[in-house]
Amino acid sequence: MNNKKIIPFINAENEMESSVVELASQYALNGADELFIYNYAKDEATREEFIATLKKAGKNIDIPFIAGCYVERFEDVKKALYTGACAVVVKKEILKSQEAVLEASKRFGKNKLFLELSEEEFYDTDVKQDLEKMEIGGLVLKHVNTGDKLENALMKLDTQVIIRDSLVRNDLLTLCSYEQVKGISTNHFENKSIMKVKRSLLAEGVPVNAFESAVPFSEFKLNKDGMIPVVAQDYKTNEVLMVAYMNEEAYNKTVETGKMTYWSRSRNELWCKGDTSGHYQYVMELKLDCDKDTILAKVHQIGAACHTGNRTCFFTDLVKKEFDNVNPLMVLNEEYDIIADRKKNPKEGSYTNYLFDKGIDKILKKCGEEATEIVIAAKNPEAEELKYEISDFLYHMMVLMVECGVDWNDIMKELANRR
Repeated sequence: MNNKKIIPFINAENEMESSVVELASQYALNGADELFIYNYAKDEATREEFIATLKKAGKNIDIPFIAGCYVERFEDVKKALYTGACAVVVKKEILKSQEAVLEASKRFGKNKLFLELSEEEFYDTDVKQDLEKMEIGGLVLKHVNTGDKLENALMKLDTQVIIRDSLVRNDLLTLCSYEQVKGISTNHFENKSIMKVKRSLLAEGVPVNAFESAVPFSEFKLNKDGMIPVVAQDYKTNEVLMVAYMNEEAYNKTVETGKMTYWSRSRNELWCKGDTSGHYQYVMELKLDCDKDTILAKVHQIGAACHTGNRTCFFTDLVKKEFDNVNPLMVLNEEYDIIADRKKNPKEGSYTNYLFDKGIDKILKKCGEEATEIVIAAKNPEAEELKYEISDFLYHMMVLMVECGVDWNDIMKELANRR
């Protein structure tokens, strides 16, 4: 049975970009499975502002998000998807062009599109025909009344359904009980623990994506104090942040809440990292080592991990050998950051600043030249020249990325979406 999803919705109409981004980040960290962010404004300026907001939100969250927007032409769907959205919701009530939706479906796939209907539209139109005609793969149904009528209507569909509901009149458990419903989109859980809600659903037999330990704590090998050491590591960079200890209570609390909770040996009490400083560690993954005596926690770290204000507790060098750091992701990120800093803080005589000063046409010309050099070098049986030309191209490509406001996270997310 597929897990039911909790999909908070964010109405971005008449909202500041910063407010939308902040709320999206809160939801993502507090247990949401996906987000539904929408603004159905028709005027061009507002639509462009919304696209910019989606891009900013996408950079700040690590969960999928669906975008609801006014669709007048194919480009509207394309722009929304290019923000990083996993799908686009088109609202039937204001849908300008079915042809544009059909074109988007043929280009990106029907699973990238949802049709939003009110309950009245749901019962008064041939929903299956609409979905098939525009080749849309999903349905967003809003403001429903639960009961046999709804259940019977849903059973006739062979598509994924999201119910959008404020949960004022309807019960979450009832909405989740419909087999065709893949998720509930609501604003009811703003400033609430979604992980807690999920655990309540699990207790009622509803399958949801909540943390459950694959190995019972009783199988862990503990030290003489009944505790197990935990190494906290940044889930993106693999940087080691800190080491602390858990007893069974702390471990269970961590799994329950999704926030790293330790046992303070100095204070002899439970300690949720961040309760005092705000520098929470949100669980992304927990691993047990081969001897079952150490936990590796991959976390989303807010702020600094160390009480000194340093990002990591491991900032004091004891012994160090000079070596080349050839981790591809780290090298590309560091090179990108240097280029971005050159744009922000120009340096006299810098070739990078020369490219930025000349502008986009010069940068594009260099990218084209370097791409051609790769083709020529690839015809040579020796690999040395090819490595040199690819490195040249990557540098100029990163200059272009900085100039256009694209970073490696954007690229990695897009590649991941294509898997």
